[in-house]
Amino acid sequence: MNRSDDSFIVHRTRPLNAEPTPTALMSGFFTPQHLFYIRSHGDTPELPADHEVRLSGLVTSPLRFSLERLRREFPKRKVIATLQCAGNRRAEMQDVRQTSGDPWRIGAVGTAEWTGVALADVLAKAGIDETRARHVAFRCADVVDIDGEIAPYEVSISVERAMAGDVLVAWALNGEDLDPAHGAPMRIIVPGYAGARSAKWLLEIDVRDAPSDSPVQARDYKLFPPSVARQDANWDEGVTIEQMPVTSAICLPRPDEPIPPGRTTVKGYAMAYGRKVARVDVSTDGGRSWRQAGLMSERTTAAWTLWALDVDLPAGRHELVVKAVDEAGQSQPECLEGIWNFAGYLATAWHRVIVDVG
Repeated sequence: MNRSDDSFIVHRTRPLNAEPTPTALMSGFFTPQHLFYIRSHGDTPELPADHEVRLSGLVTSPLRFSLERLRREFPKRKVIATLQCAGNRRAEMQDVRQTSGDPWRIGAVGTAEWTGVALADVLAKAGIDETRARHVAFRCADVVDIDGEIAPYEVSISVERAMAGDVLVAWALNGEDLDPAHGAPMRIIVPGYAGARSAKWLLEIDVRDAPSDSPVQARDYKLFPPSVARQDANWDEGVTIEQMPVTSAICLPRPDEPIPPGRTTVKGYAMAYGRKVARVDVSTDGGRSWRQAGLMSERTTAAWTLWALDVDLPAGRHELVVKAVDEAGQSQPECLEGIWNFAGYLATAWHRVIVDVG
């Protein structure tokens, strides 16, 4: 990855894992492709433009389709959705106790208008066996290493989720063809689910009677309580991470920025997948008192809500805190200690930023 600016934080170059800085993330409601976080489990595949995807399994008419065939035979669909890595904000969880995985800050998230075709339309053309089909698996061109087992990246979702209409076989991000780092030529987009389910570099779609038995599905992206160590984990008892919980983060101001006394605008994002964000609460005194932020974007169930609040900060040190509340009244846990887990997933506690003013 070659960048001449400081808009990206690269955690690893092989496999490539990188996120935009908080300032870059706040450049607009839509995240440009060149600023969209990159989550790779293996080397980035380079698939040809005429690459074909195979659809098989519990269907009456197996298919093979290229990007050109998708565009020609199926209605085009656009979906606005936020993708977020399940490990977003892992760096904060690692401050509590060490976890596995890259130390993502708050930028393993991004919002785009995705262009493609509804997976439901493609599955309908193949003809699902409605009596036996329960899951749809996505096998990809990248290769992963899970606890020493080398295998193609593969995950699955339920047939019900796959047929909902908003899950896409996508080829464009904000009107631009996908680049190799983001899954070219075709990827899956599953709004509201952890980014791991939006599989990139698609090779095969397999309609099944059970979830994928791949190591990624069976032994990764599973949630365990703080009392369980990785070496003691019973993977069948872990909670498979699909729908993402309510969360929020402060993007501006940054702790390393000089802030003069007086009026300062605090900005960030909030999400409540499956429900809309009802409100965003901001504190400038570590959570002792709160004010309600203004919501700067339309609230949806699939995309983030940007928010802002003007505050007066005198000289000194201040702990800024944010928490979001969804339509059901659900909010974020106050601290990370109670939700710590060995993989560092779902770090959704109140987000805190300490700034020095003066």
